[in-house]
Amino acid sequence: MNSKQIRQSFVDFFEERGHKHYPSAPLVPHGDPTLLFTNAGMVPFKDYFLGLDKPENRRAVSAQKCMRVSGKHNDLENVGPSPRHHTFFEMLGNFSFGDYFKAEAIDFGWDLVTRVWGLPAEHLTATVYEEDDEAERLWRKISGLPAERILRCGKKDNFWAMGETGPCGPCSEIFVDTQPKLPRVGWEEGGESGRYLEIWNLVFMEYERDDSGVMKPLPKPSIDTGAGLERVAAVLQGVESNYDTDLFVPILQATATLAEGAYGRDPEADVSYRVIADHLRAVAFLLADGVIPGNEGRGYVLRRILRRAVRHGMVLGFEEPFLNRLLPLVGEVMGHHYPELDRAQQASVATVSTEEEKFLSTIASASRQVQEAIDSVRHEGGSELPGEAVFRFYDTYGLPLELIQEIAEEEQLTLDEEGFKAELETQRRRSREAVGEGQERLAAVREAVHADEQAKTEFLGYDTRRVEEAKVVSLVRASERRYLPVEKLEEGEEGVVILDRTPFYAEGGGEVGDRGTVSWDGGGARVIDTQKDPAGVWVHFVEVAEGSLSRGDSVTADVDDGWRLPTQRNHTATHLLHRALRQVFGDTVHQAGSLVAPDRLRFDFALHRAPSSEEIQRVEDLVNRWILQAEPTVITDDRPRQEALEAGAMALFGEKYGETVRTVEVPGLVLESGDVVDSLELCGGCHVANTGEIGLVLITGERGIASGVRRIEALTGEGALELVRRQRSFLRDVETELGVPAEQAGEEIAQRRAQRRDLEKDLAQLRMQLVSGSEAAQEQEVDGIKVLAKEVPSAPVGEVRNMADILRQKLGSGVVVLGSREESKVTLIVAVTGDLEGRLHAGNLAKEIAAMVGGSGGGRSDFAQAGGKDPEKLTEALQEVPSLVRKQLQSSV
Repeated sequence: MNSKQIRQSFVDFFEERGHKHYPSAPLVPHGDPTLLFTNAGMVPFKDYFLGLDKPENRRAVSAQKCMRVSGKHNDLENVGPSPRHHTFFEMLGNFSFGDYFKAEAIDFGWDLVTRVWGLPAEHLTATVYEEDDEAERLWRKISGLPAERILRCGKKDNFWAMGETGPCGPCSEIFVDTQPKLPRVGWEEGGESGRYLEIWNLVFMEYERDDSGVMKPLPKPSIDTGAGLERVAAVLQGVESNYDTDLFVPILQATATLAEGAYGRDPEADVSYRVIADHLRAVAFLLADGVIPGNEGRGYVLRRILRRAVRHGMVLGFEEPFLNRLLPLVGEVMGHHYPELDRAQQASVATVSTEEEKFLSTIASASRQVQEAIDSVRHEGGSELPGEAVFRFYDTYGLPLELIQEIAEEEQLTLDEEGFKAELETQRRRSREAVGEGQERLAAVREAVHADEQAKTEFLGYDTRRVEEAKVVSLVRASERRYLPVEKLEEGEEGVVILDRTPFYAEGGGEVGDRGTVSWDGGGARVIDTQKDPAGVWVHFVEVAEGSLSRGDSVTADVDDGWRLPTQRNHTATHLLHRALRQVFGDTVHQAGSLVAPDRLRFDFALHRAPSSEEIQRVEDLVNRWILQAEPTVITDDRPRQEALEAGAMALFGEKYGETVRTVEVPGLVLESGDVVDSLELCGGCHVANTGEIGLVLITGERGIASGVRRIEALTGEGALELVRRQRSFLRDVETELGVPAEQAGEEIAQRRAQRRDLEKDLAQLRMQLVSGSEAAQEQEVDGIKVLAKEVPSAPVGEVRNMADILRQKLGSGVVVLGSREESKVTLIVAVTGDLEGRLHAGNLAKEIAAMVGGSGGGRSDFAQAGGKDPEKLTEALQEVPSLVRKQLQSSV
């Protein structure tokens, strides 16, 4: 069976048994601050297991994209040497959310493995948790395996937990003997050698562990299973390594062709081939899911993986970018199941090209930096490169640790590995904080109010901005970043209010949360932010302005129109902008992030080049034409997600959607060609009823923020009008100042700049005449060497350098020292003629003179520059120049 058939057979098997097939969720987990990436098949279903959400079907099956490159699940360093470790992999899984349990899970697993996949029973072994008598009995009954091939294992291998607390339970694993023709060996020996290979893990989630470590039976036990597609493919295709399967062979062969080599010939080179094949898949999928190379969080991981692949390409002899040429192969192998690979291919190839070129040029300069650091260590008599320096080269420049090690070993230096590891851990902690910081406050609140036990808040804000007689369900007091459940909030206190129904929109989809007020008889509170818990509970952060508020009170909730209405304008404008960008730059453009606030909108999108000003103007024109057409916004609730996607709806970056979705459609943009285009997106945000309400869109900025990612910022409505007013006022001031109409201002400014350049040139010539006309009188002779040290009028540094150079030439042989002063700054230039090399050093002279005026500096032996902060000492410092020259001459004898 090829990998496509294996994946499909797994899904078909469980669909036939009442499981709902869920397409793979993105690698970027939605609403989970604890994870950088989706690292297991159960991650998209976490809310179901925790009881925070209810599934439409209590049976599920998926083939899930996974990444394991951080935290305790970090396989990065094993990728390449190991035949079975990967950064990116697919996890096949079936799940039961309180439906079936151990008997069915074991029966399904055994039936699929032996009957559908055809693995002989005599080649299989099952493991169970050492205390799980039930699982052992079920294996004997269902599989007929002999007792010696149903093994009991300890907690380390056969007990699973979601965390320190929460759902947990024993697990059972299916192993296959990959060398059945050889005599059987002991379990430990076969496991360590890789002969006995785990292909499927069945987790029986039947307990909940509390803070004290006590485990209580769950009322509805669940099932979570995982089988790595790559391992299963290796077994069913009869190969020893995952890299010998049809998932990797095309990439390995293409890489070998480009490298003019062969995979399988040289064990050391094979490691690099495997790293490239694995990392190429990871890069392709991360880019397709909207992750952009960067210096923090997920972007940092992507850049590190990409650069590690480039480094191994250098081992194979690649000196030019090559990953960009191989990237389309990932789509050829897996695009049939993951269409996002093909959609993102053009942008992904461009991003990878840019990153490769940047890294290759970085390596050359960074290698020089390493050499300079090594020279510094030697100069100080050391023998170890500090961990801080090693990490800087690794993190800032992206140099692989092994490359730094090689350079250091060539220079007979060691690395401070402990110091490096400490810096690396600090970086990892920053990455974790970058992901979790925004969710920390919400997590503290949900723990305080037991959000998973609350009824979902009824959101009425699409139809109204005012709700009367909303009931206060829970209250939380905020105190020094701690959140404590209370029965009452008093005047002046800050905290959280949870209502049974609300008009306040909770932050999501790039749109900020609503602000406003809640009021009651005798009091009121300001709502300063609105968030939503994963359990569907709206969290209103408040400041009590008057009176006291108690749990159970009825309140009136009012959204601030001055906050919501401009936010709605900006949100609909963002949709129009997205569609206009795709119209101008093509359908490969996709969203990479957004901010919708009342005062502005920001839209990040994937584009591999900088757009021209004419293209941005065209985007702005299309959006405003749409606004002038005053098209109605069509909002459809409760639409099947698949139906919406098939109709062309665009999904927003990083958002999680259920089976039924809300769509926002803006029809009818008429193009110059007469064609009509629509905007259709999955969106839960707030929008205007008609595009005419937006008024005007002005793009205020466009720039690159990462490789292959651009950012547009814009204003709408009153914000755009205010910008026009400010610009108009500025133009009036310009007209008054220049004395010409605004349309002639550019020409007038150009003329004045030309006049200024001519005047500055004349002034420089006069200063040079002034200096050179008196140098003969100020020359001194020190031990036969001409010395000219003088103060010159304040001038740009470049001009002072030019003066020194001309005076040096006129001197023929000697030293020139020029100093100029401003209010609190001194500039020093030292120039020495070439015939005095070895006797006088300009850099050392500059350093000593600068010290006298409270500064520092240095430079070459023939020319140097320095500065100081004490202009009052300049005259005294210049008077000391002859004695400093004499001192240098004597020391050189």
